[in-house]
Amino acid sequence: MFPAPGKTPKEDTSAVMKFYKLPKAFPPSVLAEARRIPKAPDGDAEVRKGGRRDLRREFVFTCDPQSARDYDDALSLSKDRKGNLVLGVHIADVSHYVKPGSAIDREAYRRSTSVYLCDKVVPMLPESLSNGVCSLVPGEDRLAFSVFMTFDKSGEMVKREFAKSVIRSKARFTYEQVMNVILGGDGRCENGGKIGKRELRTIREISALAQKLRAKRFAAGALDIEIPEAEVTLDEDGEMTGLVTRPYDESHQMVEECMVAANEAVAKELWPKGIKILARLHEPPDDEKVDMLRAELRGLGVKAGNIANPKVFAQFLQTIKKNPLYPTLATMVLRSMKRAVYDGSKIGHFGLAKKFYAHFTSPIRRYPDLTLHRQLADYISGGNARRPPKLLATWAKHTSEREEIAAEAERGLLEIKKYRLLEDQINTRMIVEYDAVVSKCMPFGCFVEIPDLAVSGLVHVSLLSKRFVRYNESDQSLSVPGGGGWRAGTRMKVHIARVDFRQRRLDFVPC
Repeated sequence: MFPAPGKTPKEDTSAVMKFYKLPKAFPPSVLAEARRIPKAPDGDAEVRKGGRRDLRREFVFTCDPQSARDYDDALSLSKDRKGNLVLGVHIADVSHYVKPGSAIDREAYRRSTSVYLCDKVVPMLPESLSNGVCSLVPGEDRLAFSVFMTFDKSGEMVKREFAKSVIRSKARFTYEQVMNVILGGDGRCENGGKIGKRELRTIREISALAQKLRAKRFAAGALDIEIPEAEVTLDEDGEMTGLVTRPYDESHQMVEECMVAANEAVAKELWPKGIKILARLHEPPDDEKVDMLRAELRGLGVKAGNIANPKVFAQFLQTIKKNPLYPTLATMVLRSMKRAVYDGSKIGHFGLAKKFYAHFTSPIRRYPDLTLHRQLADYISGGNARRPPKLLATWAKHTSEREEIAAEAERGLLEIKKYRLLEDQINTRMIVEYDAVVSKCMPFGCFVEIPDLAVSGLVHVSLLSKRFVRYNESDQSLSVPGGGGWRAGTRMKVHIARVDFRQRRLDFVPC
């Protein structure tokens, strides 16, 4: 069952929120509690109390999308006496403000995650926290939970350390600005001015370290499945005006690898000591799913080899990057995978090739991260970091369900906007040609992928040719007498012919 669109494009978001029962406003008790939290911490007082490391003089910076409104993670880099790199990942200390059992905490658990709809964010925490005191804005004292990871020259983590801290971000970068620095640019940042040579070198050193960590992950069998993330642009009436594909370059990879390293470090510190946590569990695919995937790939003329072996699987994903059917192949691979969930009894992440993994780096928008902050804080202070297994199981089930609902809502609204765009082309008799790639042929026609819109649809066999079209089961192709035909990978130009919101089906016509 799919969410129906609103009566007007402006009402689509409300329709999707109602369909998935997403919360609208925070309860009065939560807002009242949030108002009692100071708008900014007293950094000096927090340091004097003891237990917090003063990092306010260090070059700490954030890197986020241009449109980001909250900044919950920051980076730094130093060297130890042996010349090893010490990477600092500094995460907003949400647990300092959100206490277990408080009104804010109960509501955060109920929501479990922030939901990022294409024109609205349904936050886990009130804005005064997520965009205020917990946002690592430049030039302001902020409380953080810091993870320090020491890496040798090969990129091997040889030491890890954890500390509550006070930071003062020196710069707020966008991904584009960091990419400019990586490529040798002058390093202007969002909060104005140029960055010094030492700071520029720091960013480039972090990027170089991240590339080492990335290479080690893939060598260990991590799966490199890159499907470009598309962002819908809307006008004032809620109508879709375009689709912007976000690049996934070294700036994004830098941040991702640093966060993955921090998440792994925390999980590796606690789990082997018998302290169970909400692990981010991603199990290997079932043998049956692997066999089905191999058969599907064979039908598209793609030889997969022994992809039951994780390293072979990872190598296979590299070989299909330039295949015109890559988006389709990547989607098929993802469908064969088990969904990543939260679990309090098992640990390990198949996709990242990590034996220990948990979510620690986004407590502003994910409740499991907040629970892990609390456990780690208890651990480093010598308190009881253990949680009852039944409680962890309850948390895992609830947070996994809420995360799935959030993902479905985000996809549902995105799809509605795309379908509205195509429907408008039909209603206004506007012929818009799209490049399409055949993903599969059947006796009744061929399914095509439209990369520019990230949608798929059907071209009926009767529209392919005025001549008789034969389906060849042996190679799953369609052909006409005298030559010519269609098979997986065939390119064509199409335009929209029919939009069915109820069944979520698109029919296209060859141009």
